[in-house]
Amino acid sequence: MLIGLVGKPNTGKSTFFKACTLADVLIANYPFATIKPNHGIGYVKIDCIDKEFNVQCNPRTGFCINHIRFVPVELMDVAGLVPGASEGKGLGNQFLDDLTAADAFIHIVDISGETNIEGKLLKEKDYDPSQDIEFLEKELDLWFLRILKKVWKDFTKKLESTKEEFAKSVAKQFSGLKITENQVRDVILKHNFNTTQPSKWTDKELLRFCHELRHFSKPMIIAANKSDTENAAENLKKIKSNFPNLIIIPCSADSELALKEASKHGLIEYIPGESNFKVLKQLSQAQKQALETIKEKVLDVYGSTGIQEVLNKTVFGLLDYIAVFPAGSKLADSKGNILPDCFLLPNGSTALDFAFIVHTDLGKNFIRAIDARTKRVIGKEHVLKHRDGIEIIT
Repeated sequence: MLIGLVGKPNTGKSTFFKACTLADVLIANYPFATIKPNHGIGYVKIDCIDKEFNVQCNPRTGFCINHIRFVPVELMDVAGLVPGASEGKGLGNQFLDDLTAADAFIHIVDISGETNIEGKLLKEKDYDPSQDIEFLEKELDLWFLRILKKVWKDFTKKLESTKEEFAKSVAKQFSGLKITENQVRDVILKHNFNTTQPSKWTDKELLRFCHELRHFSKPMIIAANKSDTENAAENLKKIKSNFPNLIIIPCSADSELALKEASKHGLIEYIPGESNFKVLKQLSQAQKQALETIKEKVLDVYGSTGIQEVLNKTVFGLLDYIAVFPAGSKLADSKGNILPDCFLLPNGSTALDFAFIVHTDLGKNFIRAIDARTKRVIGKEHVLKHRDGIEIIT
């Protein structure tokens, strides 16, 4: 799974990325500080099943704090997008090429109103961030449209003469964007597109098809960043009113990064996504003031910095994934590590799907599976639930 961080320049994308990953990236208060994409590991947060078995897990990947498990996901921070990017403006072509492998997008929106549509700082902090959502949605639609229009004439001519299935042909054309036949079929059925003579589609119909396909295949959540600034509350209310169908979560990447850095250096105890922290060491006056400001303006107002909620909503909400633990009879691997792994897989996955995800040989030699909680034997078609613990018998 790959999640792309998108948005105009200077919205705090790199700060958001570093707050999720603690990777060493350039953070600067000017447009296009990020040129080449940064890749790193963020984490979704779930209740670990170890507590139910009165054991302490030993994660091989990710980590566990107080029986709260953090499962890794790959994040990518790309260059900022400006209006006209689909036609190559700014770093548009590079930006869009970098995004082809993403499964979902987190759109980092600066809700302070302090930067214009190109990410440049304004003297008057009165910019409406709704414009950022509008233009980015448009540019992503035009990106899909550009890919399809390059071949549309020959594509539809061949399609109508050979009678090849429309969904299969479109999926092939968009294979680089990880679009599946089922996704195309779902878009066609949901929006009643006439696929018998696609050559007669108008430009408006083709754009609408690209819009719906993009929404379905690469869903997007809005991270309303800089939520602790002066005009944030008013702007947040505005964008929620203007985009009632979008998931919009207020967040403060600066605050999350500060808390994680303080935790890393042993100054505080902090669990990502929580509404508080515990001071462990004597702090300087500046450190104390900074933490008090975060508590007052962010944690007490929103209940968290929002960063963890954005990641969890993206994976478990937008993408509709579940987390499943390989859990043998002793809950340990061959080296004695307790519940070392946790896998993310699409909701609706079966025991056999899970076996193949853990290891191809487990899938090929699957006989049955056992639910670690109930000890009940389950078959290969059994649909798994979030936080299941499963033993595969081969």
